[in-house]
Amino acid sequence: QVQLVESGGGFVQTGRSLRLSCAASGSIGSVNNMGWYRQAPGKQRELVASRTSSGVTTYADSVKGRFTISRDNANDTLMVYLQMNSLKPEDTANYYCYYYYGRMYYWGQGTQVTVSS
Repeated sequence: QVQLVESGGGFVQTGRSLRLSCAASGSIGSVNNMGWYRQAPGKQRELVASRTSSGVTTYADSVKGRFTISRDNANDTLMVYLQMNSLKPEDTANYYCYYYYGRMYYWGQGTQVTVSS
């Protein structure tokens, strides 16, 4: 089992920044993929950014150049961060951290990001 705990959401104005954090603990595999999805009301969940254990990153076109995903290992806890700059109202959504390993997805509880215009 893998447990994911997210933090860092909030309410900000257009153009400001937020940093989301996600801590993964438990049965962490050496080859894995972590990242963030988001879901806005009435919309499908979409992949925002991902980063594999080998360093390959993927971003949604809508966030390229504004968001940066990074990872860190410390004390048996795998951390993934999402630095979000130049936030726009359309970035408003519930953001979910995920961990993928061994054909299994594990999800965090979600953290709300609201960007006011």
